[in-house]
Amino acid sequence: MTRTAIVLFNLGGPDSLEAVKPFLTNLFNDPAIIRLPTLLRSMIAALIARRRTPVAREIYARMGNRSPILPNTEAQARALEQALGGEVKTFIAMRYWHPMTVETVAAVKAYAPDEVILLPLYPQFSTTTTASSYKLWREEAARQSLTVPQRLVCCYPTDPGFIEAACDLVRQSITTAAREAPGINPLVVFSAHGLPKKVVDDGDPYVSQVEASAAAIVAKLGLQDGAWIISYQSRVGPLAWVQPATDQVILQASKDKRALVVFPIAFVSEHSETLVELDIEYRHLADANGAAAYVRVPTVDTHSAFIGGLAALVKGALARDAAVQDGSGQQHCANWRRCACKAASA
Repeated sequence: MTRTAIVLFNLGGPDSLEAVKPFLTNLFNDPAIIRLPTLLRSMIAALIARRRTPVAREIYARMGNRSPILPNTEAQARALEQALGGEVKTFIAMRYWHPMTVETVAAVKAYAPDEVILLPLYPQFSTTTTASSYKLWREEAARQSLTVPQRLVCCYPTDPGFIEAACDLVRQSITTAAREAPGINPLVVFSAHGLPKKVVDDGDPYVSQVEASAAAIVAKLGLQDGAWIISYQSRVGPLAWVQPATDQVILQASKDKRALVVFPIAFVSEHSETLVELDIEYRHLADANGAAAYVRVPTVDTHSAFIGGLAALVKGALARDAAVQDGSGQQHCANWRRCACKAASA
């Protein structure tokens, strides 16, 4: 029987307060994040990490002194194994903290699979997430001589399982908002992690894919114009970021006495951006400015439809020979200006 290794790509997060600074250093030292020559980038990364560590430690202290992203990803990995059955084993490769790619490549090689499926837990492709993880994986796999066939599912912004799970959760939250603010039509805010505008202008397809995800959810739920908006959170630094900003959307809607339903459309598990930024900081912003209600939609996490969708993506990838393919099985992602298909040939 064929042995298959499934590698889940994710960001990672510090597993202790002591790990916050090295985690931030790894993050900002990624050439996909700060696009400068190595020496200059390393110096800037160290400076940013040193300055941001005290604030970041306060954030993680509010979550039990660690990020929950690894245990959440482990739960998704177990659920995916159960959905697939057979000779399948899941592995996790975090980009900026343990288990890191070098460790995971070694573990996959020891498992001795016949083939490997690389599955990012980023439905929407970005050069700063999937492409960065994939580039590092290819380099490390070559260094450790992991030579079995390896296929990447580069993106799945409108995957039916992902969209079904999102719609189920958003629908439940709209019902909750209606109970909390009777007679007030809620504003559904699709909040995605932001990107510097320069990255998008350079051809990164992330914003287009976030828009595709939102459009699919809106169509399935039958939301009308004016009942929803896409926004972007977690901006840092002096660069211009894609707009509108989630905090500004929430501020204005709250002043207008709207009821808010906020869905983290680009996050598939809970972590600091959802549990602190959305649940605490933006909720306080909404409450302080008169929002009729503020309901935060959970991430898709281990929702059965989402896990079923991931299982279908794996099966689809196994049935095709393309080294890089999008969630619809296309070898070339014709709908996007740039995708991992292009990165794979670089």
